[in-house]
Amino acid sequence: MDSYHLAPSRPTASFGHDNDAPLQHGPLVNSYSHHHNNHSRDTDSDPTDQNCDRKRPEQQARLRSRNSVTNMSSVLMSKTVTPFLREHIPSIYAPIGKPGNQETARAENPNSKYCYRHHPDSKCRRAADKAKMVMIQSELDKLTSADQQAVTHVWSLFSAAPARHRDLMLQGILSQLCFPQLSFVSREVNEALKIDFISALPVELAQKVLCYLDTVSLTKAAQVSQRWRTLADSDAVWVRMCEQHVNRKCTKCGWGLPLLERKKLRNYTRQRQLAKGGPQGRVTELADSHDSQDRSVNQHGKRPAAEAEEEDPIKKRQCMAAAEASKAVTQPKTRSWKAVYRDRWQVSYNWKNSRYKLSVLKGHENGVTCLQLDDNILATGSYDTTIKIWNIETEECIRTLVGHTAGIRALQFDDSKLISGSLDHTIKVWNWHTGECLSTFAAHTDSVISVHFDGHLLASGSSDKTVKIFDFNSKETYCLKGHSDWVNSTHVDIKSRTVFSASDDTTIKLWDLDTRQVIRTYEGHVGHVQQVLILPPEYEPDEEVLNGASQDNQDAMSVSSGGSGSPSMSHAQIERAGSPGSHSSSHNLLPSSLPSGDEDVRHLYGSAFVADESRPLPPRYFMTGGLDSTMRLWDSATGRCLRTLFGHLEGVWSLAGDTIRVISGANDGMVKTWEPRSGKCDATYTGHCGPVTCVGLSDSLMASGSEDGTIRLHSFKPCRQ
Repeated sequence: MDSYHLAPSRPTASFGHDNDAPLQHGPLVNSYSHHHNNHSRDTDSDPTDQNCDRKRPEQQARLRSRNSVTNMSSVLMSKTVTPFLREHIPSIYAPIGKPGNQETARAENPNSKYCYRHHPDSKCRRAADKAKMVMIQSELDKLTSADQQAVTHVWSLFSAAPARHRDLMLQGILSQLCFPQLSFVSREVNEALKIDFISALPVELAQKVLCYLDTVSLTKAAQVSQRWRTLADSDAVWVRMCEQHVNRKCTKCGWGLPLLERKKLRNYTRQRQLAKGGPQGRVTELADSHDSQDRSVNQHGKRPAAEAEEEDPIKKRQCMAAAEASKAVTQPKTRSWKAVYRDRWQVSYNWKNSRYKLSVLKGHENGVTCLQLDDNILATGSYDTTIKIWNIETEECIRTLVGHTAGIRALQFDDSKLISGSLDHTIKVWNWHTGECLSTFAAHTDSVISVHFDGHLLASGSSDKTVKIFDFNSKETYCLKGHSDWVNSTHVDIKSRTVFSASDDTTIKLWDLDTRQVIRTYEGHVGHVQQVLILPPEYEPDEEVLNGASQDNQDAMSVSSGGSGSPSMSHAQIERAGSPGSHSSSHNLLPSSLPSGDEDVRHLYGSAFVADESRPLPPRYFMTGGLDSTMRLWDSATGRCLRTLFGHLEGVWSLAGDTIRVISGANDGMVKTWEPRSGKCDATYTGHCGPVTCVGLSDSLMASGSEDGTIRLHSFKPCRQ
């Protein structure tokens, strides 16, 4: 470093450092910077510099001697600046480099293991702002050639200096600045410190960061730049958003989106694994094929040889054309996960703000008693003894099923069959595609009020006070007796091999199909219980509901079966009777002692579930509606009524719901939508001229049937422009 003493200059103390600081070339830089600052303040046209009139005495003296200050000569530069640059930038000014020079070795491998923050001695390779550099170059061109050379050499000195020297240079410069210049530096530094970290991070990390944003913030992030838009719109980000909100309430924001239509859901489950392993991870949807397509054409677009020989060339060409058209129709359509989320969000927004398209279907000659909504098909039953199949898109009745001799009280259908229960004491199985009655069961001695099947099991409730179970595989039929009045609703859960039943005796019972005994009886309604609605496994009530029952639920109680099959009273009943210890209360816990583990919950359902740990548990939560004008939320394990929902003026006839919402139809002619977790009534729909006896729900559709003979269909699908 002794070579830096080639050009002596007048020492200054403007740096503000100790005299013992080992900076041999500091006086040269300070002297040069003083001369350059004095010269630039008079020649620069910046208004900030012109208004800076707070000058020190020595600065005024230098201004008076401005004409005597000359630019550095090339000889002086070669003796001072060039050795400095050669020392710190050997790759440019000394290509061979000094032996053992660490900078030379570093230049050979510029990619350092550490970033500048953790390795300050490495060169800062921050990319320069092009617009800023163009502005600086234009300002530099306005100076004289001598000033341009001086400014360039100052920049070169700073650029070549190591980190320690740079800090000293900056401290010396900052100590000489006045307040307007400090303000200018502050503004420039504030802009320079801003970094586009999303663009700087690897794609995987940037997408991981964006996954933590909500939808509003994510859409705003897509407007920052093209790079941000590409990352924010990627499927890796939006598939996470769909998993968090679709068909469930988000635990963070409380927002939930409706599930896809069942037809789309089947395609979604089939394609999801393929989408995860694909290069883009997009959802693939298959377009619906026309029903009029000739089913005898195989996948290669050809008919069997025997049929092809009988056809003339014209028919062959028509057949081939139909096959090509079918291929074009069934070509997969790709949609981004953002588009899927946008459609679901629009549907949810329409639900929230009651924006819908109303359709009124008329065709029955008497009151509508039951209905089911699935995809684009609606099935309705009536007191006029007929069942009608409706096309929701065209709003037309495509088929009428005739065969019962009395009113239809219950029905359920899937892709292949429809099962109906009638007041003529019979249950019929139909092929609803053709209208053919496949079989008839005459198992009850009175009117069939309810039917429900799951897999190969069918449960029916009747006014003869019994529940009948039909096994389609073994052809076995048996009867469950325990209710003392009409059985209005049944629900089979084939996984746990249990059945729920609701009756006019104001109770709900949970049956074990293996032992054919009652697991638990739920009491709380003061009117006829008309409907049982099983909530999906994803449903979880509010924590405040789980922690303790509200005051309006204190009259709710349950009776559980003991080991011998005789019922035992719940804890609430024991306290009310004043005889603690006379009955077992192990299956009815207080709010403070709710079961926490699966083993404790399994014990609450009885010895049959304890003995077989592999047996799935029954659905945990369900809702009921009664003619006491209330709906109740129950915990099937503890028997507690968790919440009572009030709102209808008269008795509740029907319920339907999912994890997002529950709808109810009542004798007051109104349909209400509820938030199942909070129990809040979101909206009320009117229009029927009689009691609403049945309701149906899908992700974007709501149907209600009434004794006025009409079906009102509310469509919340987004309007296509």
